Amino acid sequence: MEIGAPRIGSCSKEHQKIYKEWFDVADSDNDGRVTGNNAINFLSMSNLSRQELKQVWAIADSKRQGYLGFKEFVIAMQLVSLVQDGNELSHDILKGDVDFENVKPPKMEGLDELIQKKKNPSNSSKPDSDGNSPRQASITTQWFSSKPSKRYLSNVTSIQDGLKKLYTRKLKPLEVTYCFNDFVSPLLTNSDFDAKPMVMLLGQYSTGKTTFIKHMLKCSYPGAHIGPEPTTDRFVVVMSGTDERSVPGNTIAVHADMPFTGLNSFGTAFLSKFECSQMPHPLLEHITFVDTPGVLSGEKQRTQRAYDFTGVTAWFAAKCDLILLLFDPHKLDISDEFKRVIYSLRGHDDKIRVVLNKADQVDTQQLMRIYGALMWSLGKVLNTPEVVRVYIGSFNEKPVNEGFTGPIGKALFEKEQEDLLTDLKDIPKKACDRRINEFVKRARAAKIHAYIVGHLKKEMPTFIGKAKTQHRLTDNLEEEFVKVQRDYHLPPGDFPDVENFKEVLRGYSFDRFEKLKPKMIQDVDEMLGYDIPNLLKTLRNPYD
Repeated sequence: MEIGAPRIGSCSKEHQKIYKEWFDVADSDNDGRVTGNNAINFLSMSNLSRQELKQVWAIADSKRQGYLGFKEFVIAMQLVSLVQDGNELSHDILKGDVDFENVKPPKMEGLDELIQKKKNPSNSSKPDSDGNSPRQASITTQWFSSKPSKRYLSNVTSIQDGLKKLYTRKLKPLEVTYCFNDFVSPLLTNSDFDAKPMVMLLGQYSTGKTTFIKHMLKCSYPGAHIGPEPTTDRFVVVMSGTDERSVPGNTIAVHADMPFTGLNSFGTAFLSKFECSQMPHPLLEHITFVDTPGVLSGEKQRTQRAYDFTGVTAWFAAKCDLILLLFDPHKLDISDEFKRVIYSLRGHDDKIRVVLNKADQVDTQQLMRIYGALMWSLGKVLNTPEVVRVYIGSFNEKPVNEGFTGPIGKALFEKEQEDLLTDLKDIPKKACDRRINEFVKRARAAKIHAYIVGHLKKEMPTFIGKAKTQHRLTDNLEEEFVKVQRDYHLPPGDFPDVENFKEVLRGYSFDRFEKLKPKMIQDVDEMLGYDIPNLLKTLRNPYD
């Protein structure tokens, strides 16, 4: 499986040297990024139309980061060259037979002169008091200047950097003040914003979760075990690395550069059942996979795990971009533990996809009945009127068993597999939008959490009867939620689960809660209503 057409952006060493020189000119502040204003001025030397340059930027910045790194810059240059040669930009040209490695650099009018002046500043006019040539300063101003905004986001060059600053300045203070990290989700770190998109696989044992990952990678990964018995007994994160190795959970959880520090809250019992499998692989440069232990069924459910399996699943669900629920034709029952796991995914319905794996083990008539039974079971558990998307196929290295499926079944499986691969290919492109979506969702949840905690604090007496009042408020928490909803005009669907909230509340003294601070709420409202839209507007396609 190829993601993001890796051929585009590859070039010879000779061309790479040329593009590096050009990139250094375009990157006026030497931060390794060519932002919108810089790109507009640099790309104008190609003499392409605004509409053509809009397409160039859209394809080069397919992840919608708001800037071009060196690889994206090379892609932009290759696309400019193709357009100058009379080609029309489309997805077909990217998937076609273009030899990108040998696409010649485009013609950039006036660029050689600019590079020469940068190399030989002594040929320019007399330097000013700061040691800069007036001519050079005017060129720099002409090509690469932009009016700085008075807002603190003015020097931000990517959407994820903007979200980091907004989180630190406006959202994190609210979360810390009202203990949001204890009730809902651990505080975010820089690595949470920088992490690659994640895909989590869930299902009963032997439904093909590990085999599915191997099928995507076209090879095995360190620590992968496959068998009819429950072989995967731990959470395994499969991610990109310089060499092949398995890293224990306790080590990964304290690694500041990885987005897993929040897992420390689940304790050593979980971390001993968690590991990271690293290997160099082109697919893993774009996506991280999360393999999970098989969900228990039957008598096995009576054996309690040593850690909060559902809680860990919910933690990963909040971080993931896609959640695949795997079933096979012989394991359609949804056990109590599986039901709890699926309930824990609520709020992430848009990420869930269902895969009916090993479907070539039954004939067409049986498959039709199995599909209906699966949809009926899922309808009872997911409890939504919308029908969930179910992919049917056999995701392993073996060819489809035509003895059962016949030629029609084989064609169906191939089409379904292609649809699922398309879904996976789109993940990196949608990662930035997903991150914004999750950030906004988190901000709204933190606001509602602050309203609830502030309300509970306000209901507490000043001197006598504190314990009794706290007990009453906890027992009648659902009624208190309704009061908060009515007082602040909040949507009921955004409120947390009452039982989970009660459980955490029992470990707190309401008297120690902070009163509601309107200024903090106002800061978050300003962030949602002004700062984030302004950030997206500033870092959108500069030719829009």
